[in-house]
Amino acid sequence: QVQLAESGGGLVQAGGSLRLTCEASGSGSFSSYAIGWFRQAPGKEREFVAAINWSSRDMPYADSVKGRFTISRDNVKSMVFLQMDNLKPEDTAVYYCNAGYQLGDNYYTYNFWGQGTQVTVSS
Repeated sequence: QVQLAESGGGLVQAGGSLRLTCEASGSGSFSSYAIGWFRQAPGKEREFVAAINWSSRDMPYADSVKGRFTISRDNVKSMVFLQMDNLKPEDTAVYYCNAGYQLGDNYYTYNFWGQGTQVTVSS
């Protein structure tokens, strides 16, 4: 089992930046998990943002965030980061960190979920 905790969300103006952190704890081997970031805006379905495999060699992104968001991980610290630059009002959502044994862009792929962190981008 692995527990995930997201942090780093907040209120930022359009064009600004935030860095989200997903910290893992528990008995699972963090370095063996793929990690995905998903987000959910009010009234909308949860959507894929970015993911990273255990070795950081595979990092798919949603088209809507390509060139603006960067995912990375530190297996020693059991953390995954999502650097979000040039934020837009449409990025406003709760952002969730997920861990699983396979890399994918569907949240059903993942086995463990965090509680989420709110990101609000004002225009």
